Amino acid sequence: MLFLLYMGCIQLAGQETPRKYVALKTLEALSIDGKANEPSWSNVEWSSDFIDIEGMKIPEYKTQMKMLWDNTYLYFFAQMEEPHIWGTLKQRDTVIFYNNDFEIFIDPDGDTHNYMEFEMNALNTVWDLFLTKPYRNQGKVLDSWDIQGLKSAVYVDGTLNKSNDSDTGWSVEIAIPWSVLTEASNSKNLPKNEFWRINFSRVNWDYELTDGRYSRKKDENGKYLPEYNWVWSPQGVINMHEPEHWGYVYFSTNRTGGKDDFSIPKDEYIKWHLYELYRNFRDRRKEDTKGKSANDEIFGFSKELFGKSFTPILEDCKTGFTIWTKSPFTNKTLIVKNDGKFETHEEK
Repeated sequence: MLFLLYMGCIQLAGQETPRKYVALKTLEALSIDGKANEPSWSNVEWSSDFIDIEGMKIPEYKTQMKMLWDNTYLYFFAQMEEPHIWGTLKQRDTVIFYNNDFEIFIDPDGDTHNYMEFEMNALNTVWDLFLTKPYRNQGKVLDSWDIQGLKSAVYVDGTLNKSNDSDTGWSVEIAIPWSVLTEASNSKNLPKNEFWRINFSRVNWDYELTDGRYSRKKDENGKYLPEYNWVWSPQGVINMHEPEHWGYVYFSTNRTGGKDDFSIPKDEYIKWHLYELYRNFRDRRKEDTKGKSANDEIFGFSKELFGKSFTPILEDCKTGFTIWTKSPFTNKTLIVKNDGKFETHEEK
């Protein structure tokens, strides 16, 4: 089945793509109060509605986000429908997703390494952390890392932690300094007219009440029911820490009220396919108990994309493996290394 699936020319252009968003520039001073009352916010588009993390189910409650930027900050605003707004965690850098929360994931270079995660609940308690690699690649989690100069606020359209009424929803407004964001980038310059890989997640729990106090709901055996994961760009798997699935945010120098077009580069489509091969090869290799090279049969065959072909190559040895191909669009060599890091090399 795998052989038939991968051999020959496979048309990849029709596969589901990550979502994209164009962030416009603002010259207006923004007050971080959770309300987004400034004209700049009114003059930029909402994102697509969030969807279940696997990309198949429509969430029960609506979530949307917007973005802006200026020379000092990258701004986020998210609005979430919620009939029961609650939060219990008040200590910074605790595990915020044990409450209903809003989350941001940022990978400036799109190499799946050295990325940032930010979470906050309805009490405006935040958790910011830095990951050197995804968990699948045994990366380090720098929990003591903080976003210096962070600004965040929550607006509750209803009553927080009051169980005997029904609420409308809550919104968050966040400003992260570029001076912090560019630390994880190859360039200290602002990404003007460039894109970063970013995704957003909303964690929501079924709740139960004890003496009027909210908490995560448990089943008859005393175990917490699983959370709902609603995201902007679907992951296809219940795991936010596969950064190759994240969306594309393009930082346009056009000002609010204007528009800009952004097309995902064709090399990115090749990159998605290389990561699909990477994940499959890793999984098959773990299951292989006979010492043979797992999944060899899917490499070395031509794949077709936008009318041009490329050939993924596997180089496997005792110290690791590399999956690479040469782009027919840019003549660059695209590589996914053994630890999942993506690299691009140009012909000299």
